[in-house]
Amino acid sequence: MGIQGTILVVDDEIRSQEALRRVLNQDFEVLCAGNTADAEKLLEGEIVHAVICDQRMPQESGVSFLKRVRELWPDPVRMIISGYSDSEDIIAGLNEAGIYQYITKPWQPDRLIDIVREAVQLYRLQKETETAGVDVKATPEHIKKVVSVKRGAAKKLYDFDRIVHSAASPMRHVIELGRRAADYDISVLITGESGTGKELLARAIHYGSARASKAFVVENCGALPDELLESELFGCKKGAFTGAYQDRIGLFEVADGGTIFLDEIGETSPAFQVKLLRVLQEGEIRPLGAQRVRKVDVRVVAATNRDLEAEVEAGRFRRDLYYRLAAFPVHMPSLRERPMDIPLIAEGVLAAVKSSFNRPHLRFAPPALEEFSRYHWPGNVRELQNEIQRMAVLADADELRCPPFAGRRNGRRAAPAMANGKLNGSGSLKDRVEDLEKTIIVHCLEKYDGNISRVASELGLSRVGLRNKLSRYDLKKNGKGHAFS
Repeated sequence: MGIQGTILVVDDEIRSQEALRRVLNQDFEVLCAGNTADAEKLLEGEIVHAVICDQRMPQESGVSFLKRVRELWPDPVRMIISGYSDSEDIIAGLNEAGIYQYITKPWQPDRLIDIVREAVQLYRLQKETETAGVDVKATPEHIKKVVSVKRGAAKKLYDFDRIVHSAASPMRHVIELGRRAADYDISVLITGESGTGKELLARAIHYGSARASKAFVVENCGALPDELLESELFGCKKGAFTGAYQDRIGLFEVADGGTIFLDEIGETSPAFQVKLLRVLQEGEIRPLGAQRVRKVDVRVVAATNRDLEAEVEAGRFRRDLYYRLAAFPVHMPSLRERPMDIPLIAEGVLAAVKSSFNRPHLRFAPPALEEFSRYHWPGNVRELQNEIQRMAVLADADELRCPPFAGRRNGRRAAPAMANGKLNGSGSLKDRVEDLEKTIIVHCLEKYDGNISRVASELGLSRVGLRNKLSRYDLKKNGKGHAFS
């Protein structure tokens, strides 16, 4: 199973330290301190999952120390070990220091390992459910129950069979590939335009795999600068960089045993790509500011709307990282490539809108679905969802008639991107794809009068990712000569 977590043992007796180390060392990384001052130094330099502290020590009691740990480092699960069973000590430990377990001497090795394993599991569950800071003494079973119910519901919600498609849809082949990938512990790279459902497929792969009982976590790699992205994924110690106000466990560690979905992987910098490659090669992370590496067992599913092979050839994406990520590539078709699915998807979206808007009698007028099938949907399923919500808001009656799409100017159909420039002429596939991408961005910039936030939202990009594309295509000003906002 490998190392499951880092345990700090605080005991003034060397023999007690060594006894605990011998028992726990096979399953955990064990750090030892003979006094509370040394223990605090270790807590400052390492991410610790659990603390086992002797109650009676010369300088300070265990309860007193763990009370301070609770204030300064609230995340580690705290445990007292003692040969005495004074009721006052136990009550003080539970109430003042938030003690998870009061372990009495002599302890049984197998039972001790079970207690520590449960403590580390609790630490991870708290992080996964964002419950850090909640008093652990009353919540372990509740947290486990909540996580179990949540995962069971997610497995039903994100089953492959829930991906809407018709019998003649190209999505049938995509889903078959996803099912095959789910059966094997292999990295998957999902490509396709924004809004096509790449994350939906990634979740189906996770919940259809042997890792379904573990965490599925998501990070948008285009949304953060390198240092913050590294902190989010690998973790950091308090004070590791400006703005690091507390210890942070990285998403790779949260996903240990499960799956991490790295969206917009094509937006990462070459410097960050080097660090990510090492994690994938070695199966270990080093939190920013920490002294030791930590082993993780994580399946990576990445996604991008870029042509990564072209990015590799252009020198903007590392070839070795590309081959690590693209062990099993899957391409998501655009909505205009699957018009036979549009009525089914639209009806599914409408069902959700009726529930969320509390308008149970909403229905499409037949011309609306016909218009949906004729439109080219540059924003794919995400744009379709937005359009149906907009129709429901504008509708005074229960029948939804299709007004001019939000994607038109002055009520006129936006020109299909496939009719522009190189896409109808000559040129390489890369040139034609880039011309299509530029056309869509220009169209959205015109639609929102250069508002970066609104354009990024419609296209499913971060502001950073969109600005990178604006710079790449030299789209720095709107039609009025003003910089984009």
